[in-house]
Amino acid sequence: MMMMSKLKFLDLFAGIGGFRLGMEMAGHECVGYVEWDKFARKSYEAMHDTKGEWTAHDITNISDNYFRTLRGQVDVICGGFPCQAFSVAGKRGGFSDTRGTLFFEIARAAKQIKPRFLFLENVKGLLSHDKGKTFETILYTLDELGYDAEWQVLNSKDFGVPQNRERVFVIGHLRGAGGREIFPIPRTNGEVSVPVEIIAHRKGYRRNTQVFDPNGITETLDTGQGGGRGHYTIQPVLTPDRLNKRQNGRRFKDDGEPMFTLTSQDRHGVYDGYRIRKLTPKECWRLQGFPDELFEKAAEVNSDSQLYKQAGNSVTVNVIYEIAKRLKGKGCLND
Repeated sequence: MMMMSKLKFLDLFAGIGGFRLGMEMAGHECVGYVEWDKFARKSYEAMHDTKGEWTAHDITNISDNYFRTLRGQVDVICGGFPCQAFSVAGKRGGFSDTRGTLFFEIARAAKQIKPRFLFLENVKGLLSHDKGKTFETILYTLDELGYDAEWQVLNSKDFGVPQNRERVFVIGHLRGAGGREIFPIPRTNGEVSVPVEIIAHRKGYRRNTQVFDPNGITETLDTGQGGGRGHYTIQPVLTPDRLNKRQNGRRFKDDGEPMFTLTSQDRHGVYDGYRIRKLTPKECWRLQGFPDELFEKAAEVNSDSQLYKQAGNSVTVNVIYEIAKRLKGKGCLND
């Protein structure tokens, strides 16, 4: 078994490549991707160098036999499996929703490929869905496949982007392959984002006490789009269509607070002391940690409505990078 610092990963439910970008920033290599949404694929392929990589549109159409051919070529399976079935913003149908069953497609791939790591993401509501039974089913499934799991809820605002976005991240360790725990990941002030769960199902809760950088949201805004840089009070605002669906009971946040959680449907805004305006697609992509040069490539092949949707459906690149760099040095090509 040969130890390597660079991991080869498979990008499932790839979207616009938030997992991919964070993993590549940490020095890892993508060997293939799967994404069914044709517009997200257009952005993904415009932004990333996918030449020579294996790809598929629909994970449910990939045979077990084909997945088995990837054994020994993939160290990590990455996947932010569809979250609508578990989100508090949706109907929370869980495994009764067809989108919820897509977790088992990841499990099917893992069973055949046997990568050393599984790197998964979903909404925080996954932990509490059906009184915890849904997440218990996921853990049981991973255990049956030979993976020990650790997980932690991380908030994007703690990793350099001014967006309040809590997501649960799960690392599955192939039993017997060695390696150490990845979580908990502390914030820059040493505190741990809550809650934290570790392999042996230990619970550890520490309060979020970090003060948000009041310049963050201002620096994310497009120059000349209202608000400027440091000249006005900037307050994140939910757009009028969300009056009856307020987050944290508010439509306006205080000056210096991070943006509300981006979703695939909402187009949030900012109040600069004079007017409320919607965020631009570029600003939404910045809130997810994507550099402007990649956004511009995606903007050449997609409409604004798709760009808004893609930002809301993505993972935050900064968070993926923080986790991915902790995997570095632990990788191996399976025998």
